[in-house]
Amino acid sequence: MTTSSQSTLLIIEDEAALRRGIADYFTDSGYRVLTAENGKIGLELFRQESVDLVFTDLRMPVMGGHELLVELGKYSPATPVIVISGVGEIQDAVEALRCGAWDYLVKPVHDLNALEHLARRALETTCLRREVEGLKQKLLNGAIQHPEAFAAIITHAPAMLALFRYLEVISPTRQPVLISGETGVGKELFAQAVHQLSGCKGKLVAVNLAGLDDQLFCDTLFGHRKGAFTGADQARDGLLAQAAGGTIFLDEIGDLREASQIKLLRLLQEGDYYPVGSDFIKKSDARLVLATHRDLKTMVQQGTFRQDLYFRLNTHQLMIPPLRERLEDLPLLIPHFLRNAAEILHKRLPTAPPELVSYLASYAFPGNIRELRSMIFDAVARHSHGMLSMDSFLSVINTPPNPFPQVSGSEASIVIKEGSQERIPTLKEAESVLINQALRMAKGNQGVAAVYLGIKRTTLCKKLAKERLSAVSES
Repeated sequence: MTTSSQSTLLIIEDEAALRRGIADYFTDSGYRVLTAENGKIGLELFRQESVDLVFTDLRMPVMGGHELLVELGKYSPATPVIVISGVGEIQDAVEALRCGAWDYLVKPVHDLNALEHLARRALETTCLRREVEGLKQKLLNGAIQHPEAFAAIITHAPAMLALFRYLEVISPTRQPVLISGETGVGKELFAQAVHQLSGCKGKLVAVNLAGLDDQLFCDTLFGHRKGAFTGADQARDGLLAQAAGGTIFLDEIGDLREASQIKLLRLLQEGDYYPVGSDFIKKSDARLVLATHRDLKTMVQQGTFRQDLYFRLNTHQLMIPPLRERLEDLPLLIPHFLRNAAEILHKRLPTAPPELVSYLASYAFPGNIRELRSMIFDAVARHSHGMLSMDSFLSVINTPPNPFPQVSGSEASIVIKEGSQERIPTLKEAESVLINQALRMAKGNQGVAAVYLGIKRTTLCKKLAKERLSAVSES
């Protein structure tokens, strides 16, 4: 995707015609451009402005390119500098690379398209380096800086919180984000979080691509000119134009046909598109967030999804875990949806039965969060008085009345056997037996085991850690 919409370029060149030509080209491409006629003026501008990329000549009056490179390196070593050198200055250019230049070009500059590709590559490389560094810091301190962006996502699961930290790092960039996950896990909520964290001034525009043929895809996204096809009595802007300066969320991209995939790839790589029936190219500065419930890697192997598009989407990818892998969120989600349902249905907030969490923890939730919400809304709609009935849940879950597997022997009676003798365990021993039994029933899932025990996952983790420390000290 084009990096122009938030990038500032500084062009330092003493040849006025070349300086003006490069500046005009990048300005037309959507970049913010600053210019200077020598290194001294350029350095002053660099210190005053927030510059993302510098183009500089080497042989200039007042302050030359080599001295400028040294000063820029002291002030901001992470900012890429591309040197534009004369034909006879190759050795100078090599020396400039040793001084920290990112790359160099030889005059005269004829191909401005190639120059923009070089600029985009430099900006993207620098951007990725900053993201990696930022992600390292996030993982080290573990703090979420903008919890308000995730307010709509109800969770305390570690896997989800890790995704929050990752999003805080990548969202301010202009790179596309691919969100994968099963139906109903909340992909659009993550797209909203990306938009909020990005700081984009435009709006978030969402479109579901499922079932769109190529013509409808192009008309929906790119718009059309008057007379482009039968019935096109007026020109119409597409959704990309509506998302200018903001974010466009394309859901179910795995359903796109090959012709549409090609157009999407161009949009991602170049940031431009053609409205239907038009020969004039348009630029888009909308941030792209894409989502799918399909396995795109498998689709590439089957030849139903373009490999080059798949690789382009792999820059930033989120895999949202299904609800069955974060059952520790059930004690948060159930009361949240109960309140939501009671408010929408204009009913008194019902009391959930204590065993509801345990019953639901035994269910696989193929429809994920969306299915849980529907189940609770249905139960509240049927509710009249007293405690919330379990009947509507049991009809979906199809679980026997006892949600726990039957056990026998010492586990069922919780006794300690010492040879042929049996005794009642101490409170400490009983706690250990209960924890081990809950873990076996939950097949090792600590979140589910904590639900069975009626405690928080963090509490269970602390108890397990204490047991391990006690076992080590006794050995």
